[in-house]
Amino acid sequence: MPYLPNIVFFLALTFGIGYFIKNVRKLLRNIKLGKRDFPKDNPSQRLKNMLMVALGQSKMTVRPVAGILHIIVYLGFIIINIEVLEIIIDGLFGTHRVFSFLGSAYNFLIASFEVLAFLVIVAVVIFWIRRNIIKLRRFLSPEMKGWPKRDADVILYIEVVLMLLFLTMNAADNQLQLLEVEHYTKAGLFPVSSFLLPLFEGLSAESVIIVERLAWWLHIIGILCFLNYLYFSKHLHILLAFPNTYYASLKPKGAFKNLESVTQEVRLMMDPSANPYAAADENMAPPEKFGASDVMDLSKVQLLNAYSCTECGRCTSECPANITGKKLSPRKIMMDTRDRLEEVGKSLDVNKGVIQDDGKQLLGDYISEEELWACTSCNACVEACPISIDPLGIIMSMRQYLVMEKSQAPTELNVMMGNIENNGAPWPYNQMDRLNWTEE
Repeated sequence: MPYLPNIVFFLALTFGIGYFIKNVRKLLRNIKLGKRDFPKDNPSQRLKNMLMVALGQSKMTVRPVAGILHIIVYLGFIIINIEVLEIIIDGLFGTHRVFSFLGSAYNFLIASFEVLAFLVIVAVVIFWIRRNIIKLRRFLSPEMKGWPKRDADVILYIEVVLMLLFLTMNAADNQLQLLEVEHYTKAGLFPVSSFLLPLFEGLSAESVIIVERLAWWLHIIGILCFLNYLYFSKHLHILLAFPNTYYASLKPKGAFKNLESVTQEVRLMMDPSANPYAAADENMAPPEKFGASDVMDLSKVQLLNAYSCTECGRCTSECPANITGKKLSPRKIMMDTRDRLEEVGKSLDVNKGVIQDDGKQLLGDYISEEELWACTSCNACVEACPISIDPLGIIMSMRQYLVMEKSQAPTELNVMMGNIENNGAPWPYNQMDRLNWTEE
């Protein structure tokens, strides 16, 4: 059956893309568990932010070494996808280097792919050394033990293997072109893989074809496997960095969202014409839950933030609370939120889309009150994030729940709020006594 390889490739491609789409639907379902729809204001500014931050990597280069290395890997990932498109067409129709009709432009593209593939290998090796030999402090936090650490290393290994398979495939293809083997028409320029040609000296054309086909199949299957691995790894940000930066808050950092129900109550209190003893309007909706205790209480943007987290640790390394030894780690806040959301999602899978109370919630079972109250709300974590994730928003939502729903706050904060209520200021003196200190 001359078309058997094409049929097998079609089935592999269909299964790989189908499973990926299934996971994307699950991801969207989980994000939609959040409250409040995605913001739709100022689309031009949002598009500009996305192009600058997600596509342009503007916040990555704040730390030049990691930033430049990441840009190399990022460019390699984006540009080499053009080569993947050619592999897919060749696999479906049995052609060989279908884009070779581009001539010198095609030669330039293949040469660029190879140089980028080599640079990606170099960058990944440096990333691995930084994580496992130099052991940078931000990669040694408690939340980075176990699966998060293994996941980061697995991704690095996969990227190296995919690049090596790509170069091996090109080297074998180049050798077959030099041997003028039928089907392997001369096309492409191979500045890096040509150094691998000595490995094929003395091998028959049949043996080189086996190497080329094996590298070709492993490369494309590896890409499909990596595509579906994204959902289970921190590398989901490859896809989500774009919507995450688009929907990031446009307000100045430090501007917090007021609850509408509280705002209405304050307006009522300040309205001299309002009757404080009037009966509540029966048509009014019941008061919303103040703050958040579980992932379903967070907004859709906050849940998107959790899935987008790269676990790079820049937020935690900039956090003054973490630096001074407090338990808070903004990265852990995002990882915990994602883990809890995944747990709720699995419950939905088991219970056919119905949320069942499992006796657990984000507050307490994943994130402790000690972590929440350690936050200084300085926004350093938000500023440091390379893809505009907002850990502070989740922290403040959960603090709001503790104070307004549970009346649970540190003693110092309760005293301060009591003084504001009784004296109109955070100090324990009434207004008549505030200037007594001037007489001393």
